[in-house]
Amino acid sequence: MTLLPSPPARGSLLPLAHDLALHGDRTALVVAGGEISYRELARRVDRTARRLGSGRRLVLLPGANTVQSLIVHLAALSSGHPVLLVPGDHPEAVAALTAAYDPDVVVHPEPDDEGDWRIEERRAASVHTLHPDLALLLSTSGSTGSPKLVRLSYENLQANAESIAGYLAIRDTDRAATTLPMHYCYGLSVIHSHLLRGAGLVLTDLSVADSCFWDLFRSARGTTLAGVPYTFDLLDRVGFADMDLPHLRYVTQAGGRLAPEHVVRYAELGRRRGWDLFVMYGQTEATARMAYLPPERATTHPSAIGIPVPGGSFTLDPVEEAADDGVGELVYTGPNVMLGYAHNPGDLALGRTVDTLRTGDLARRTADGLYQIVGRRSRFLKILGLRIDPQQVETVLERHGVRTLCSGDDGRIVIAASRVPGWDVRRIRRRVAGECGLPPGAVDVHLVDDLPRLANGKPDYAAVRALARPAAQPSAADARGASAEDLRALYARILDRPDVTQDSSFVSLGGDSLSYVEMSLHLEQRLGRLPSDWHTTPIRDLHRPSAPSGKGTRSLETSVALRAVAIVCVVGSHIPIFEIRGGAHLLLAVAGFNFARFLVTSAKRRARVRNAVRSIGRIALPCMAWTAFALLVSDDYDWTNLLLLHNALMPQDMGPGIHLWFVEALVYILLTMLALLALPAVDRLERRFPYGLPVALVGLGLLTRYELVGLPDRTQITDAVTVFWLFALGWAAARAGTVPRRMLVTVAALASVPGFFPGEPRRELFVMAGFLLLVWFPTLPSSHRINRIAGLLAGSSLAIYLTHWQVYPILDGLSKHLAFATALGFGIVYASTVTWLLRRLPDIRTTGTARRRGRPGSARP
Repeated sequence: MTLLPSPPARGSLLPLAHDLALHGDRTALVVAGGEISYRELARRVDRTARRLGSGRRLVLLPGANTVQSLIVHLAALSSGHPVLLVPGDHPEAVAALTAAYDPDVVVHPEPDDEGDWRIEERRAASVHTLHPDLALLLSTSGSTGSPKLVRLSYENLQANAESIAGYLAIRDTDRAATTLPMHYCYGLSVIHSHLLRGAGLVLTDLSVADSCFWDLFRSARGTTLAGVPYTFDLLDRVGFADMDLPHLRYVTQAGGRLAPEHVVRYAELGRRRGWDLFVMYGQTEATARMAYLPPERATTHPSAIGIPVPGGSFTLDPVEEAADDGVGELVYTGPNVMLGYAHNPGDLALGRTVDTLRTGDLARRTADGLYQIVGRRSRFLKILGLRIDPQQVETVLERHGVRTLCSGDDGRIVIAASRVPGWDVRRIRRRVAGECGLPPGAVDVHLVDDLPRLANGKPDYAAVRALARPAAQPSAADARGASAEDLRALYARILDRPDVTQDSSFVSLGGDSLSYVEMSLHLEQRLGRLPSDWHTTPIRDLHRPSAPSGKGTRSLETSVALRAVAIVCVVGSHIPIFEIRGGAHLLLAVAGFNFARFLVTSAKRRARVRNAVRSIGRIALPCMAWTAFALLVSDDYDWTNLLLLHNALMPQDMGPGIHLWFVEALVYILLTMLALLALPAVDRLERRFPYGLPVALVGLGLLTRYELVGLPDRTQITDAVTVFWLFALGWAAARAGTVPRRMLVTVAALASVPGFFPGEPRRELFVMAGFLLLVWFPTLPSSHRINRIAGLLAGSSLAIYLTHWQVYPILDGLSKHLAFATALGFGIVYASTVTWLLRRLPDIRTTGTARRRGRPGSARP
């Protein structure tokens, strides 16, 4: 990557955020409850800035059109903290970006004791190297929750705000409504440009389709509206043309192409009503905007994007796919061009890596000096040897009154079309096929009530592609590829979550170690080799590796390998056909490791608790069910085992009742951790010290491991209080993201395991070796076949542990090896049965409820 020289320094502070107090008592914000002056806004921003401190840290902020969100945003920018602005209404994106970028500070939209948003300080000093110019990180359009972010500098933000304020001639008497989300670059630019000029913001998250919005807009004497094409569809529905808005000065439009006839209609409406229409063009990579169409040209050149914004310029680079002379890729240069992209936390240290922006749009310059977009390079399809421009297809159908979104692949074009009288699927297909020279079978048309849109109002082309007929999707037999929609359905089935979106990840959906193995096996079958962070990666970003490492080569996660090896050693040592003990204790460390990965996530405290309760239930319920069966066929257990209380009530009993000690200890530990993390104070402590808290718990656990505290009758290696330190060590290992931290937990393990199993050095070596692999080697070389076997064993390890006590004695006298294989196989079958029943429970409940109400029930697909 080539680093380019940074522009001249403008200081570490952003003037539009730092100089709020200069506007005095002018109204800064109009909210439903009243008004807030610039002086008061500056005071609140300064107070929050002091809470954030002076040392630069990465601040993750859910962007919402609220006073508190705006205050934290301005406070961070004014005091030099880079802001990672994420969608405030998209918890999956928040979880994914938190996992991907490990922010130093996370802001939660939960009021603290003073009514402000809760600021979670995860560490006092940043673990990241933050470039001095870095001010803001935003998702690119349509990539909400993706690790790919746009890096914007202080100069980018200031220059873009000054440019917009200049060509719109923003006055301090203007009041702009926040009709777009704050986390969307267009919506944020409205905020910045008006704060720069001391104008007012009508701060609201109401939609223009809500009558309350217009009541607020009129009472606030609103002068400015901003919208994407979808906003104008809503304006048509609510009768905007007939509204009395005496203070409205101008309306701006960006975020996608507005049909030329709509541009003309709204420009003429504005001319009659006394306001101007500014059609604009921009991208997140240019901070917000690159061009605008002067209002007086809107009726004569409605298909143009206009001229570059002040300070910017365009060039047209020749491209092969341009059919007409004078058409090229639009390239923008200006002080608002981003520093570059960030794909991971290491990129936050980079300075400027680009100085021009290749927009990907094909454009021409008219004789009047206006620029006009004619297509998109990245959206071209090549079907049957023909180059197809989906945007041109949209334009052709729009001339006939049919609003569409078109996408596809190199096999067919997929069209989502609004319902219009006289235009059915067959007629649309024939029109497109004739226009493009394609056979009708290559055109896939779907009539919809509403065209799919992203949260920011832009077209959702991924959703359009998801409408494709099954024939257009990869076949089930193709073990090396799957669409995002296929993966979404897979996640929904395995995790039993109907709310899965393509921005969801395994962790954000509450996946745990019990479902982790099954999910990874299915994904590997569809995608091939999986990335190490697949469990935190949004579904839409999971894809086949571009360059397979070699024929048959795979990697196996160490935690999965250890679970498989440990359970084999447990069963084999109990029969016995070999003597390798320590598997259950190693599984406790792996349980702590997975607890940190899947249950101690960035989700809110209540979500954490809910996920932990579900995970404990998936351990305890199958154990109690099998124990109830065992009570009927043997005298191994009694009621204390059934209720998972044997270890608690009879710690010195080393008879058959001790068989379930591992499950009881794990449940006790998980319940204790659940109770601790349910406390707001402990929850905040863990978020601030994600590594320090488990290390402290290791210290507490060592007090009982070395019998330094008085716990009578609690010195067995099967007692939860005695083995807790192993669980805590696994938790700490998962949080040890640096070499010194991994060294610390390694030293702790090597110092504390010896002597825990008196007279059993091989057992201690086994536990230490497994733990070292867990800490230092995230994955191990493997093959597809080994992965399948290890996955089955690891995913069934709990069931195998539960059932082998009653299964292997049946065949032990006949053949120990047959007993060994049968115990493993029976556990796998029991695990599959339990999983099937758990997934069927919602359907059974739904069917039963429906029958009680006197109507047939319907099972979910």
